[in-house]
Amino acid sequence: MEQHGLKQSDLPEVGSQGVVSEILKGKRELNLRQVRALGTRFGVSAATFV
Repeated sequence: MEQHGLKQSDLPEVGSQGVVSEILKGKRELNLRQVRALGTRFGVSAATFV
């Protein structure tokens, strides 16, 4: 996120800012939908986020 200049609110495809915060803190894991959305957004394999 830092490399791309993104904030938590810049990732609505992952979920709300609260959900993104929990994921970043390790309190919640990414689900399959979120993994696919991130792969699409950043143009990388979804496996990058697993």
